[in-house]
Amino acid sequence: MEEFQGIELLPEPGEPRILSAIDPSTRGFQDQWRAEVTGWAPVIPDSVSIRPRRAFSVISGAAIALMMALIVVLWQSDLLLLELPPPSSEWAFEDTNIRDLQEDGLTGEDVRLCMVDTGISLSHSALEGSTVEFKDFVGSEVSPVDYGTISHGTLMAGLLISSGYQEGIAQGVTLGMAAALSADGDDNTGSESRVASAIRWCIFDFEADIISLSLGGEQNQESSREGATVSATRQALDLGIYVVAAAGNDGGSTDDGYVSAPGNVPLAITVGASDRFNEVWSKSSSGEQVDSEGNLRAYPNQKPELTAPGVSIVSTGMNDEWFSSSGTSDATVFVAGALALILEEHPELKRTDDSGSECIELVKSSLASSLSPDMTHDTREGYGVLDAKAWMDSIPSPIDC
Repeated sequence: MEEFQGIELLPEPGEPRILSAIDPSTRGFQDQWRAEVTGWAPVIPDSVSIRPRRAFSVISGAAIALMMALIVVLWQSDLLLLELPPPSSEWAFEDTNIRDLQEDGLTGEDVRLCMVDTGISLSHSALEGSTVEFKDFVGSEVSPVDYGTISHGTLMAGLLISSGYQEGIAQGVTLGMAAALSADGDDNTGSESRVASAIRWCIFDFEADIISLSLGGEQNQESSREGATVSATRQALDLGIYVVAAAGNDGGSTDDGYVSAPGNVPLAITVGASDRFNEVWSKSSSGEQVDSEGNLRAYPNQKPELTAPGVSIVSTGMNDEWFSSSGTSDATVFVAGALALILEEHPELKRTDDSGSECIELVKSSLASSLSPDMTHDTREGYGVLDAKAWMDSIPSPIDC
C-alpha cells in the first residue's frame, strides 16, 4: 500500500459508495471543476481514509477478473446502462408541507403567476409540454429564450412547473415569463426601467394574480425619489396583485442591513433563505426596522416576512441537466408557488377589476400568524420558515376582504 500513501478517497455526489482517488492538494480545484461540469453546487465532502486490506487471494482475483469480463461484454452489447440520478430537493417540498397541499389535489390551476427574470428555455425534458406566455424585454425574441448566466430563469421556473424527476410546486399555474435580466459576467443584470416595464407587463398585459421577483437592487438611502421598480411594485399591490420578492444575498459581514428593492415595499412578501435544518442561510439579507419614509415597520409587514428553502436547491438547468443553486431567489419561488396553491383553494382572494390591497393584507396577516402566533419577528428569519399548510389553515372563513 506504499504507493497509496498521501492519497485520499472522495465520495461522489449522490452516490457515496463510489469513490475517486484524489490528491489532497488539489481538492479545492476539484470541487470547482465538479461544480462547473456537472452543474452541482460545490460541496466539500468528507474524505475517506484508506484502510489496510487483507492480501489478495488467487480465488478472489479470479472472481473479480470474471466479473470485469462480464461487465465488458454487457457494455459492448449495450445491455449495461448505468445512469446515476442527480440529487434532488425533495426535502424542501416536504419540510414546507407543499406536498401535503398537493396531495389534496391543488396544482395552482386558474392562478396566473408572472416571473420577471432572465427568461426561460423549454428544451429541458422536465419542462416538456409546458405552456408559457413569454415577453422579451432584452431582445426581440417571440419564442421563449433564457438570456441568463446558468439559465437563472429556467432554474426558477423549474421549481414551479417541472415534472418527472422532481415535481414542481404548482404545475397547474398559468405561467408568464418576462425576460428583463441578462448575463453580465457571472451575474444577471437589468436596467431599472427594463425591470419596471416587465412588472407592468405582468400587471396589465398578462393580468397576473401573483408576481414573483427573484431579483433585487440595492436600496439607495440618499435618493429623494423611489426607483421605477419600486413604483411598479406599489402599483401592482394597489391593484390587488400579490408580489413576492427576494430579500437579497448580501448577508454576513458585508450586510448593509437592508433588504433588496423592491422587497422593501411594505405590502410585498419578502423572502429570505433557509437550509434543510431551518437555519437562516449565511448570505440571506437582514431587514431594516424602518421603511423608506422613516416609519417604524409594524406587524405583519416587518422585513423579511419569512424564510424558505434556498440552500443547495436542485432545479432545471441548461442542456437537459439539473443544477443546484443557493439564494433568496430560490426561496422566493417556494413562497410564490405556495401562495398559488392557496389562491386556487380560495379564488375569492384573487384580484378583481375593482379590488384593492385588502386581501393582500389579510393573506399577509394569515402568513405571519401561522408562523409566529406571538407576533415576534427576527430581522433575518422574519416570522419563521414557510409552512404552506399552516398558512392555508390560517386563512379565515368566511373571507371578508
